[in-house]
Amino acid sequence: MTTLSKRTLPLVTLAFGLVATPHAQAPNFDQARDETVALLQDLIRIDTSSPPGNETLAATYVKSVLDTAEIPSRIIALDPGRANLVAKLEGDGSKRPLLLMAHTDVVGVKPSDWSIDPFGGQIRDGYVYGRGASDDKGQLAAMMQVMRMLQRRRVPLARDVILLAESGEEGTTEVGIDFVVDQHWDDIDAEYALNEGGRMSVSAGTVQTINIATTEKVPWRGIKLIARGVAGHGSAPRLDNAIVHLAAAVAKIGTYQPPMRLNETTRAYLERLARISPPDAAFRYRNIESPGLSVDIQDQLRRSDIGINSMLRTSISPNIIAGGFRRNVIPADAEAELDIRALPDEDLDQFLTTLREVIDDPAVEVTRPTSMRPAAPPSSLDSEMFQTLERVQMEMFPEAITLPTMLVASTDSAQIRARGVQVYGIGMIRDDLSGVHGTDERLSIDGLGLFVEYLYRVVVEMAGAN
Repeated sequence: MTTLSKRTLPLVTLAFGLVATPHAQAPNFDQARDETVALLQDLIRIDTSSPPGNETLAATYVKSVLDTAEIPSRIIALDPGRANLVAKLEGDGSKRPLLLMAHTDVVGVKPSDWSIDPFGGQIRDGYVYGRGASDDKGQLAAMMQVMRMLQRRRVPLARDVILLAESGEEGTTEVGIDFVVDQHWDDIDAEYALNEGGRMSVSAGTVQTINIATTEKVPWRGIKLIARGVAGHGSAPRLDNAIVHLAAAVAKIGTYQPPMRLNETTRAYLERLARISPPDAAFRYRNIESPGLSVDIQDQLRRSDIGINSMLRTSISPNIIAGGFRRNVIPADAEAELDIRALPDEDLDQFLTTLREVIDDPAVEVTRPTSMRPAAPPSSLDSEMFQTLERVQMEMFPEAITLPTMLVASTDSAQIRARGVQVYGIGMIRDDLSGVHGTDERLSIDGLGLFVEYLYRVVVEMAGAN
């Protein structure tokens, strides 16, 4: 594994005063890294695959660690087996709280596809392996460690620092963030929050970019195309064959691309990305809204950079299709389910109307979504939190750049942001082999250590009383 480099600065460079207190000397971040690795291994060894989740086991473990560190915490649950945990270090109240968030559930695994035990927490070649290493137990371990460091060093706080370890993020939010927001909002109400959703990238052993998610797309789940016809014998083909109508509708949706619409985050993302990109890519990013160039540039992105293309618009992907039950029977109906990730300001009714116009077939029904996360405006790029994230990046990684990002996936930040909290998605170093939601998920130990230092510095700058 490549050893990661950074410029090591004494903690006195941070924007809080240091006096003759237990935290006057810079923390031992090597020790912090090793302790965080041990926490992560323990968390991985607790199988919280959802379903069924069993997150209470993880919440109980987190509480035991915090109890040993004399950090007050409590377990709250809608479902006794799927509990959440809230912990708090109290500040002097001169500023509103800072919330740290990480979820305890993980997606399921097919063990036979893994080269090692997915719940073993094994270390190999400088990485911790296991389900949840990158999503999201590595972040939880780092946040637990930062809470312990603040407590050990008796760092004076202006803000309460709150840790929320929530259940159900992977598709069952009713037992996790929805329950906490609806019934325990006073426990987590904050001015700012840090959650998953960002990432660091590395080239030649040096951190190059730090993506900070200031907004995210809204998943509209359960939108279906349902084609209806008349059932009959397969020997006598019919013009109203439901499968034929559905196939034509899916083909039209697959060709259609919703219009591009930039916001503060995506416009700043492209402008900053252009600074560090090769000339041809920089030209595209700088001219994507230019008359006469925009259409061709968008077409290039759709073909060669599907991540950025999705970030700039509401996306549609037909992912499930079903129809028929016997080879010689014309089915009466057939359906396809769409994966739609909407821009935060997308109008649902108008969007569904547009889909119906694109399909232009009365035999095909377009249904409404069965569930969605709430939409909210992007978190500000001018806030104290974003400026602090960027300042710590410049101190620790002067060769890097901070990129405000629209997350094309979804997280529990949506419910918090919808309540008016400025939420920012941060994250650790990930590479193409990180295995998020896939096999052999892993997390770099060096990268975890850098993230703990980054997070600690940000929290102290934001919440420190001096």
